[in-house]
Amino acid sequence: MSSDSRTTITAGTDGSSRGNPGAAGWAWAISETEWASGGWARETNNVAELTALRELLTAVPPTTGLEVRSDSTYVIDALVGRGGKRPWIAGWKRNAWRTAAGAPVANKELMVSIDELLSTRTAPTTLTWVKAHKTSGGDAYNEMADRRAYAASTAILEGRDPDRGPGLHG
Repeated sequence: MSSDSRTTITAGTDGSSRGNPGAAGWAWAISETEWASGGWARETNNVAELTALRELLTAVPPTTGLEVRSDSTYVIDALVGRGGKRPWIAGWKRNAWRTAAGAPVANKELMVSIDELLSTRTAPTTLTWVKAHKTSGGDAYNEMADRRAYAASTAILEGRDPDRGPGLHG
């Protein structure tokens, strides 16, 4: 997509893994008519969570504001930090993509890709942590993404191709 007339989009992202690793699905959702998903026969939940974010950042033009709601503490802690703590990625970059313990950063390729996508966005972009799967009062965007990610992992588990979704309109 090359343009979008909206000034800000709110979206949810989520990942689902049936086993970890196992049949996995990812999804982003803006509405019931604007979403995308996919998955793999065997992958981790963290890869699914990161892929959902990368795919959303790729779909939404960098000139369109974006508020991303994720229930993944891994994604939020790694990329923006929570509770006043610095994001992990700042230390990883300083340490040549090594953790504080000296080990290689898990999912480095996805982290680098997301970091590059975030750095090229010209419109405000926020990543916000939301509580996962509350029975009432949960985040509507994250819940939409959760349903789509779970459906993708279920389809793969059952030997079917997941519904890729309509993507972004506009």
